[in-house]
Amino acid sequence: MPNKLERLISLLICLCFLVQSVPALAQTPEEWVTLGKRIHGGFGSYIALGIRIGLDAMKRLDAKSRELDVTYFDGANAPCPCVADGIMIATVATPGQNSLRVIPSKSDASNFAVVVIKNKKTGELLRYVIPATARYLLDKWNQDLSDRQRYDAVMNTSSDSLFHVDSNKRIIEIPKIQYNN
Repeated sequence: MPNKLERLISLLICLCFLVQSVPALAQTPEEWVTLGKRIHGGFGSYIALGIRIGLDAMKRLDAKSRELDVTYFDGANAPCPCVADGIMIATVATPGQNSLRVIPSKSDASNFAVVVIKNKKTGELLRYVIPATARYLLDKWNQDLSDRQRYDAVMNTSSDSLFHVDSNKRIIEIPKIQYNN
């Protein structure tokens, strides 16, 4: 029969495994900023925009974390695919699970990025188009605001200024891809 110390150690080991198996989702703005810094290495408005898109997609598609498949197409003039990291943080879709892909070629120059998000269970799709004009706001916030202020700016700005959403239960046209030689 195990003694109290052995039972306590067994219980602690079980709790460690349980805590590790629960997805790390933030609840407060401070937690999102902290998670963004830890995962991405810093927190800018592009990460905040990815979080907003990921949370929006989960709500619209009635999905929980790990139930979405994400394909991210960088725009021709986008400086980086950092928005994809924010989407990954919010949805827990990852390259390792083959549920998040960043397409290395650039999409249409009129877009900052295009993101196609699919509910794995229902097959329903959303297509988020981030217009190239959104970059001005995002870059200005990165220059002028603190991490938390960037988060608030992205979350409180009208979605029309940051992205447009097309939905279709089955098929959505993906962006034309320009291959760089």
